[in-house]
Amino acid sequence: MRVPKVVKTHCPRCRTHTDHSVSIYKHGKRRSLAEGERRYRRKQEGYGSKRKPEQKRLAKVTKKIVLKLKCGKCGYIQHRGGVRLKKVDLVEVVK
Repeated sequence: MRVPKVVKTHCPRCRTHTDHSVSIYKHGKRRSLAEGERRYRRKQEGYGSKRKPEQKRLAKVTKKIVLKLKCGKCGYIQHRGGVRLKKVDLVEVVK
């Protein structure tokens, strides 16, 4: 899907419609010492088995792509919900 690099949309901080630069959200590196990660590791360990069976066939073919919108006026960043897409192209829109 082709997505414009700049979108004019509502900014909740400015309370008006402004130009937002668009990028693709990428999650950060997981922290191994975070409480949730430690809890997950503790649940996973055992006598050679996992707590849930490994999935053989994947039901989903695509990942959900989340768009990150940054306001050009105040710099407020908001996420636009996940959409299932195989490929995303950020394109420059010429008027």
